[in-house]
Amino acid sequence: MLPFGNNKGEFRELMSNPVAIAAVSEMKPGRYPEKDGYALYIEVVRQFLSEWDIKPSDIQGLLACPSGMAAGGNADIFVHEQLYEELGIHPLYGDTMNAGGATYGLMIQRAALAIEQGIAESVLCVGAGKFPKVGTGGAESMARMVSHESFEFPYGTFIPAIYAQVATRHMHEYGTTAEQFAEVAVSTREWALKNPQAAMYDTEELSVAKVRESRPIATPFHLYDCSIPLEGGAAVLVTSANLAKKINPQPAYLLGAGEYHSHRSIHQAMDLMNMGCAEAGELAYKQAGLTPSDIQFAEIYDAFTVNPLVFMEGLGLCPKGKGGEAFQSGRTRPGGDLPINTYGGLLSFGHTGDASGMSMIVEGARQIMGIAGERQLERNDIGIVHSYGGMMSEHSTLILGK
Repeated sequence: MLPFGNNKGEFRELMSNPVAIAAVSEMKPGRYPEKDGYALYIEVVRQFLSEWDIKPSDIQGLLACPSGMAAGGNADIFVHEQLYEELGIHPLYGDTMNAGGATYGLMIQRAALAIEQGIAESVLCVGAGKFPKVGTGGAESMARMVSHESFEFPYGTFIPAIYAQVATRHMHEYGTTAEQFAEVAVSTREWALKNPQAAMYDTEELSVAKVRESRPIATPFHLYDCSIPLEGGAAVLVTSANLAKKINPQPAYLLGAGEYHSHRSIHQAMDLMNMGCAEAGELAYKQAGLTPSDIQFAEIYDAFTVNPLVFMEGLGLCPKGKGGEAFQSGRTRPGGDLPINTYGGLLSFGHTGDASGMSMIVEGARQIMGIAGERQLERNDIGIVHSYGGMMSEHSTLILGK
């Protein structure tokens, strides 16, 4: 049996061929009514090839996500086939895969395994996504997609309300306040104001009071506690370390990775305070030979303000139950000692449907590469990226470094 067949993540000995993110590109989040999901894919790939000195023939593997799922429509489950035909290439490794927001973290991991095994030297991971228009039944379609068909959906599930359960449980367990959740929105907005690509760039700062005074959504969430539904996409090229150096003077090396799958439906989650993030993080730290104290910044999937608060605890970046205090203290904001979601997060950068799990990976890589512009961190040697899919059930943790 191969060393990684023991379900303990102990496959570092296989990594004789180091892997890196060599190049990244992301569309500006927005509304693109003239483009369907596949047209967005074409635009993502076109932009990627225009930004980097890479030809289609340089791409040996191709991974994509079904387009149209977040919009509640019929998902295209063969996107990778359409894309490699469009590019005129014959990849040695390809698939269309889906694990919700965790899809792209898992893509990076699958690409790394293919490269380490010598199957391909370069794998392009690409995604594009749209959200449904208001009033088109999209909220019901999305609720149906993530809810158990017998035990949840018939009783009126609503995605913000499901996340609100996690928030209220955290409040009950640890005394976290609604104001501390609001601090997450305030922190990410400060970062967005430094990112010209963010949907909320060149707008106004948030305050805790403004968050709490915005329209109620699902207790304890108000409007600014929720991510901004937009459209867009991104591409990430994963390569061997040798090839990465030819493409980029400072690639983002994959130091460690971990994944964990805990449940399908939220009513099957055994503990709302630990649904798989800690397990995925532990595997990533073990593979990298690092600890939480080594992490200099974090990019964490933030569909709602509760997510980065709970997941920074799961990743060991602060003590259990102290996430609210960490955000309230200013540690996560520009100038703080633990920057989180330096691109503005899904809360202020924009939540690009099926592609949303790409944004934190792109930003983590840009920080390591030193190409993050005004928001570039001085301490950028090691960062952690965590994303999840479903109702916080599928988890991917990546540790990137120089």
